[in-house]
Amino acid sequence: MTDRYTVISADCHAGADLLDYRPYLASAHHEAFDAWAAGYVNPYEDLLADTADKNWNSERRLAELEADGIVAEVVFPNTIPPFFPSASLMAPAPTPEEFERRWAGLRAHNRWLADFCAAAPGRRAGVFQILLNDVDEAVKEIRWAADAGLRGGLLLPGTPPGSGLPELYSSAYDPIWAVCAELGVPVNHHAGSASPPLGDEPAARAVFMVETTWFSHRALWHLIFGGAFRRHPGLRLVLTEQGSGWIPGVLDMLDYYHGRLVSAATKASTASGPSTASGPSTASAASTAESKFGAGLAASMGKGPSQVWRDNCFVGASFMRPHEVPLRGRIGLDKIMWGSDYPHDEGTYPYSREGLRIAYAGLPREEITAMAGGNAARVYGFDLDLLDPIAAKVGPTVEEVAEPLVTPPADATSPVFARGGSVRVW
Repeated sequence: MTDRYTVISADCHAGADLLDYRPYLASAHHEAFDAWAAGYVNPYEDLLADTADKNWNSERRLAELEADGIVAEVVFPNTIPPFFPSASLMAPAPTPEEFERRWAGLRAHNRWLADFCAAAPGRRAGVFQILLNDVDEAVKEIRWAADAGLRGGLLLPGTPPGSGLPELYSSAYDPIWAVCAELGVPVNHHAGSASPPLGDEPAARAVFMVETTWFSHRALWHLIFGGAFRRHPGLRLVLTEQGSGWIPGVLDMLDYYHGRLVSAATKASTASGPSTASGPSTASAASTAESKFGAGLAASMGKGPSQVWRDNCFVGASFMRPHEVPLRGRIGLDKIMWGSDYPHDEGTYPYSREGLRIAYAGLPREEITAMAGGNAARVYGFDLDLLDPIAAKVGPTVEEVAEPLVTPPADATSPVFARGGSVRVW
């Protein structure tokens, strides 16, 4: 044990420069890609700025993360893959006519990502992408990605209203859950990927900001109530950049509905007896709306929601905010994975040390060790024997993280600093 923490960011983003995806496309798509790329106008200012190469410049990225005290990262997508109208995380599900080219574009990104991760052995866990339109193709890609060493796992797309896709609780996706459980592939669901289109009214952006995390949370109760974890006990779900303070309350709510529905259905199924002159049978009296809603639920989903969370789920809490930290025991200290969200403006770079201080100052060392890197190492398979010696040189010291942050950096852009450095009262 050294006097420094081994920090693994469980939420970073990367991608190739637009034209650099071309070599990773099948040659049959090159002509169409050239025509598409020639007319594409990138809508994102950060991908047009001089700093855009943070997404693909391996050496710069390693240097900046180390300067920020971070020795390894889980790499979600960020740039525009071929044939997409926007970053793939935010893009709507493709139409049948768009599917072939969009799928080719995502596969190109996955192959670029495998090379990008290989350029820094043991330092990057790449999160690969699929589409849900063709489950058989998705399963093939999952097997390829596991063989290619993309240890960050699968990025699960959303199925927002109007997408035309089956909901995530559908058994149609069982082959995906099965292969992920078989291969030990984490299933990641990142904020922003499940919201429906809201149009261009002035209020649309505000409504998106209010609702986007809620739409992302839906994956949790869809997979729980859909029984995915009962059928595939080894399946692991990670909810990333959606905050963490909501988890205890939502689990309480899910347990409540689960209890009501399962209890009512059980009473209805076990009650018996014919009608008598004195009134309707017990079974008839127990036949409530809840019993109808809950019919078959206990058998199909198995364990209750809180138990599923404890056994199968994790949270990529990103730059954990001070008000979330007192809930860590209810969330699960073995569930929480800190992330810097590099290179996004809302991320903590270049003040990740300060971000750790404002959240974790005053906590026991072993708790910080787990949330800042230990849990991510376990979930994503990082080798701490490789990373600890690097952290011994560049990681934040135990002493500095223990010091409460009184005044946040004046030019910090992450919302983790929005409340200032006020001292928490436990």
